[in-house]
Amino acid sequence: MTTVTLTEGEIHELAKTCLLSNGCDEANATAAARTISSAERDGALSHGLFRLPGYVASLRSGKVNGHAVPKHEQLTAAAIRIDGDRGYAPLAIEYGTPLLAAAAAETGVAVLLIRNSFHFAALWPEVEALAEKDLVGLACTVNLPTVAPFGAKTAFFSTNPIAFAYPRPGKDPYVFDMASAAKARGDIGIAARDGHELPPGTGLDADGNPTTDATKVHDGGVILPFGGYKGSAIATMIELLAAGLVGDYFSYETGKTDNRDGGPAIGGEFILAMSPEVLAGPGWADHSEDFLSELGAMDGIRLPGERRFAARRSTDPIAVNADLITSIRALI
Repeated sequence: MTTVTLTEGEIHELAKTCLLSNGCDEANATAAARTISSAERDGALSHGLFRLPGYVASLRSGKVNGHAVPKHEQLTAAAIRIDGDRGYAPLAIEYGTPLLAAAAAETGVAVLLIRNSFHFAALWPEVEALAEKDLVGLACTVNLPTVAPFGAKTAFFSTNPIAFAYPRPGKDPYVFDMASAAKARGDIGIAARDGHELPPGTGLDADGNPTTDATKVHDGGVILPFGGYKGSAIATMIELLAAGLVGDYFSYETGKTDNRDGGPAIGGEFILAMSPEVLAGPGWADHSEDFLSELGAMDGIRLPGERRFAARRSTDPIAVNADLITSIRALI
């Protein structure tokens, strides 16, 4: 694979220019470009520029509102609902996060329910933003059905990701962001593009047969839940939180209405914020740090997020697939 090197700023400008050229206004383009460039910076390639052609496709098809203006409704002191105005989720998230953080700091626990938006990115930015405010964050969302429930061979769930962040004042937070599927669809797409095989147990081909061929899983096949029935149960929980509780589309409903333009699908997002200062009281940070330090000191242990934070601190240029950059520039 041939690569070119770009800085984070250059990646942001490329993504923003591309989005502006295809129907986004300044606010929506900036928020989405920030999400894309931060994913590239942190080495999360499947959620960075790799997604940009899909963003463009959804703008060109008219599915997504590139001039969306999120609006919020204060349901209770601890519950906020955002209507994303059929725009991309990053702007709705940036709009709602300060409201959620203020509510959680006051009440101890608060929820942000995002409806009517299109999520196409990693989930860690949401929960990291809460951890930066010394809040515990949990987020989950749904999308197009690509995952077969345990025992089935037909897609019903999306990859149904869930992210969690726990603040560590003065240090990087403890963060994980993972699909409830055996592998994220974006990672399967990259494996298919680059000719890499998948681990056994990742997915089925169009005939329902197990396969390690990434192209057969990505194009017409289905992904399997991680851990069999356990991943399937977690995926069900995420559907009920991000669709049932939010009041938005379940994955199977999205599958019936989406235009399949290659871009994101409409769906809800559930974000929970908790204040350890309110709930645990003074001393929470030292107590939790003792635990995480003990865990991190064990032989063979690498805490989730450590590699991403190391990439973030690097000052080296970022290597990006050259063919991808060519295809993006052709969209401007």
